[in-house]
Amino acid sequence: MTTNLLERPTEHRTLPYRRLFSPLRRGTNALKTAVLLGGLGGLFVLVGSLFGRGGALFGLMLGLAVVGGSYWFSDAIAIRAAGAVPVTAWEMPEYHRIVRELCAEAGLPMPKLYVTPDRQPNAFATGRNPNHAAVAVTRGILDILSWEELKGVLAHELSHIGNRDVLVSSVAAAVATAISFLANSLMWMPLFGGGSDDEEGSSPLGMLLAALLAPLAAGLLQMALSRSREFEADATGARLLGDGRPLARALSKLEHAARVVPMDVDPAQSAKYIVNPLTGRHVNFASLFTTHPSTEERIRRLVSEEWAA
Repeated sequence: MTTNLLERPTEHRTLPYRRLFSPLRRGTNALKTAVLLGGLGGLFVLVGSLFGRGGALFGLMLGLAVVGGSYWFSDAIAIRAAGAVPVTAWEMPEYHRIVRELCAEAGLPMPKLYVTPDRQPNAFATGRNPNHAAVAVTRGILDILSWEELKGVLAHELSHIGNRDVLVSSVAAAVATAISFLANSLMWMPLFGGGSDDEEGSSPLGMLLAALLAPLAAGLLQMALSRSREFEADATGARLLGDGRPLARALSKLEHAARVVPMDVDPAQSAKYIVNPLTGRHVNFASLFTTHPSTEERIRRLVSEEWAA
């Protein structure tokens, strides 16, 4: 009988030394972040100009504030959106030990560790750079994964931090959220016929603009967050462990759970999670915001050891 590749005992193998994190990828992500922030600021100026010169100036000031906040507070925004709470080494010693050991192996500083109350098993990393990073796991993931499988997940998330994926993903999510907010606001602005005393409801023009801006937000997210980043984080995490099977087993469990255990999350924020948290839900525009590759393909690459090539 053939033994399931996912269930074979893990054997840590030392690979020839190689740079874990790609300088090219880090540079590309820095460029994407600058383009996203510049585009967001320009959008606020453009919308403000609809109200005249004073509106353009106000849009510029507001845009600078949002851009600055998206950069400096991206981790806090993501953590608050997830309802995550910090956990100490005394409260969760094994969680801290695993991350500390992985960080020492990867040459990364220790991130802040959080747990969210969500029952769906999932995880994400956030922050503007490795020195200002955070990793969060859901309560559900602690219930269904072994510590070895969780180590695979955490190696994946630390790989996002090392590759600087977390900044561009956090900023892209903030940009998409801001555009969606702007689109919803336009529906109720008097300039577009909404919010009047003698006519309740949103304006048709505002609704049209909102319908156009939502796919724009999703498109920006798609362009900034190529699906290859998940493959790269999987491969880097596997190299960090010397084995891809713990993460492969974890992904199999997480994908199944995401289909049966719902999670209440903004579609613009779903890209930061290791598996798409909206897999089992019908949410407006959710498919437009999908930036995750096929979990089956991710598992195949991990088990076939393409990461070791």
